[in-house]
Parts: sequence; structure tokens; C-alpha cells
Amino acid sequence: MDCLGEWPEPVRRVQAIAESGSPVIPERYIKPLSERPGLEPAGSELGSVPVIDLGALRDGEVGLKVGEACREWGFFEAVNHGVPNEVIERMREVWRGFFALPLHLKQEYANNPKTYEGYGSRLGVEKGALLDWGDYYFLNLLPPALNDPMKWPALPANCRETIQEYSEHVLRLCKALLKAMSLGLGLREYYLQEAFGGDDVGSCMRINFYPKCPQPELTLGLSSHSDPGGLTVLLPDERVKGLQVRHRDSWVTVSPGPHSFIINIGDQIQVMTNAGYKSVEHRVMANSVLERLSVAFFYNPKSDLLIGPAPDLVAPDSPALYSPMTFDQYRLFIRQRGPRGKSQVQSLESKSPASSPRTPPNKLFS
Repeated sequence: MDCLGEWPEPVRRVQAIAESGSPVIPERYIKPLSERPGLEPAGSELGSVPVIDLGALRDGEVGLKVGEACREWGFFEAVNHGVPNEVIERMREVWRGFFALPLHLKQEYANNPKTYEGYGSRLGVEKGALLDWGDYYFLNLLPPALNDPMKWPALPANCRETIQEYSEHVLRLCKALLKAMSLGLGLREYYLQEAFGGDDVGSCMRINFYPKCPQPELTLGLSSHSDPGGLTVLLPDERVKGLQVRHRDSWVTVSPGPHSFIINIGDQIQVMTNAGYKSVEHRVMANSVLERLSVAFFYNPKSDLLIGPAPDLVAPDSPALYSPMTFDQYRLFIRQRGPRGKSQVQSLESKSPASSPRTPPNKLFS
């Protein structure tokens, strides 16, 4: 994948800026008026993302609930998901420990835009671009050729072992979720898994750290975007609200329960399902009082596999809405430009005459 080997300008760590004690944020982090939080209608009257008990995930009724949530929201909260609470708490503990390390130790893992793997503070390589109020650590997990535990933090002492154990649990959950999503579309349970490449898939993880911000009304922890990959399993910070989901032109704040996951559809599943399931814009708010940590696990199609609408979901009265593209080609967009709403998936919309009369459902979220 072609991308710059170095950042276009020196990288400042948001955590270091926050700990400097300045009462104002640098200009690079101030969003345009139209993107600042609080200037659009709140969505409290729209309810909250659906909560689904995954204890009987192979049950057809659970598949129907998952399918409905993916069609209506593109998000749901998963409880009774099978990942042990003890593993979840250890994962949180080691990453809070990492971000509490002195800066010079974290800098040993500084990343670059070639692979993004390691300790980072920006997405996109456009010089002079506005930035988000957050740091992160990015890890490649699958395929095995990209998995290099030596690039994982050696501190805290049990960090690498915890990452491995947590990843194995969440990987199993992702496979089970794809089965439920397939059934929710009326397809064979392995349909989406096979469309992803069978066992030859990709996965990666981004641990997000959002320091306290002296002017949260001017910035965002993470700008509005839809996830470019297939499926995201987010371990939220249940102590601090911050994630907002776009629903019916309003922003709905997610209030996660203890040890739950927030599941959301990525652009690749929207394309595969011919917009039957929708990836949805979401963003992260900054907070002046509390820091926030979340763990995003991304389950993606095989990177060089051509992704387009599934043949079983295309018909004369339901033509293909998207042009095919490999995931490697697709994710280059966000790695170069950073989060930009849903502009990338919309750029794939088919221009064929057969599809022009139909308005894709994702236009609701543009």
C-alpha cells in the first residue's frame, strides 16, 4: 500500500499538550463552526442504540435482532458476549498503564503513516490539516505475516500477553457476529465470512486515549466518520461518555453498560450487503474533566480481495449500488486524508443507468 513513509510535519502528543496546563488548545485542533459539538440537534428523543443479548447467538431470533439493528442503526450494544470480564478489565488496565508511562518510553513505539503501527497522534498525511484531540496505539493482528508482537508495548509487563488473549476472544466473537448478520439477511450463516475471504481475513486494533481538554466545545476527540473496514467491536470507557452515533440526522450519545461491547458496521459490509446494512457516521466528544480510553477491534476482509455487492443481494429491481474495490485500495483514503464522514463509500456508488433511479439508504447519513 503506497503511503508516505514519514509524517509531513513534527507530531505533537495530545497528552503532552493537555498536561502542559495551557487553558487554550492550539489552533490546529479547533474545528470549523459547522463541525463543533453542540451545534446540531441532540438525538435523546430518538432513544439509544439497541441492546442485544448474545447469549444465544446461534438462535434465529437473535440473528433477526442483529439484522434489524444493522439495518436501522448500523450500531448495537452487545451484552453476554462471551468475552470474560476479567480479560476486559486486564485489557483496560494495561493500556491505562501504557498511556501513564513517561513520554520518552512511549516514543520508542512512535508510528509512521506507512503502516500506522505503533504510538500515534494523527490520522491522515495532509500537511496543515486540522487534528483531533486524541492519541492512540495501532496494532496489526491478522494476517499472521503482519503480526509482530515485538511492535507491541513491552510495558506494562503483561501487556503483550493480555493483547494476545483479548484478541483471541474478540476474534471468535467477530466470526459469530458475521454468522448472525448473514442470517439476518436471509443468507447462509457463513455467507459473509466467505465473502471476507474465509479464514484468510485481516484484523487490527486501535487503542484510543483522549486526554482532558480545556476547551472541549471547540474540538473533537475523533472527527465524524464511518469505519472503512468490515466490522468493529469497540470496548468503550463505561465511566466516561463520549461516543456519539448519527441517527436520523441527529447525534445520539452512547451510554454503555458494564463490560459491554459496541458493535458497528463498516463500509465493507455496507458494500457487500448492497446497503442492506449501513455503516454510520460516529464521532467522539472531548471532555474537560475526565480522560477516556477505548479499544477498537477491526475485523476486515482479505486486503487484496475485490469487494462488491454480494450476487445473492443483487436483482433487476435491486441493482448493484457500488463499484468493486479491494480493501487495500479503499483504506488508503482514510490513511491519506483522515476521517471524512461517509464521502469514501459514497464515491463507490454505481453510476450505471440501472441504479440511478434508486437512492441508496446511506444518503440518509451524508
